[in-house]
Amino acid sequence: MGDRAVREALDAVQAARTANGWKDTRPHLAHLQVVHPEDVPRFRNLGATANIQPLWAAHEPQLDELASPYLGPERAARQFPFGDLMRSGTMFAAGSDWPVSSPDPIAGVHVAVNRVLPDRTDAPFLPDQALPLATALAAYTAGAAYVNHLDDTGTLRPGNRADLVVLDRDPFNGPTQAIAATRVAHTYIDGHRVYTARDAV
Repeated sequence: MGDRAVREALDAVQAARTANGWKDTRPHLAHLQVVHPEDVPRFRNLGATANIQPLWAAHEPQLDELASPYLGPERAARQFPFGDLMRSGTMFAAGSDWPVSSPDPIAGVHVAVNRVLPDRTDAPFLPDQALPLATALAAYTAGAAYVNHLDDTGTLRPGNRADLVVLDRDPFNGPTQAIAATRVAHTYIDGHRVYTARDAV
């Protein structure tokens, strides 16, 4: 969560790389609430994935009333630096903190892109740290598959498993503020439909 924890985890990855060479271990660091700027480029340099939980990267009581005042202005301005990590070439995986927060990946994508919770009109939280929609979606799909060594899923290509969802709209075709209104119409596992929304066609 904190910048010291991030640095010590990256130091551990670096020590393992030095001792064992570059193996396909796919290390990833989760949460990343505060990252020191000097450690941002180390993710790419060490092949460490940023495993993010975007729902926390928005104004809400835990952030505004508990975390930010305790952190102080310097560290509070470094919270959830997804944009800086992206610009440094870091790979992303994304997930939730369920059951602590919603497991809904579409809500997470919404916050990653807007830095505002769905159905809220707050000012974006550190908007320069927002992610493009394509990057956020890839984090929840290809990135999550990558860190779990699930190399035959996470992307649509010949030979991969047909584990996928069909959405009720194209989230790229509309304002980013409407991303959270997107709904899952169908879900497929190994090419078999296992879920259809009641109003899906």
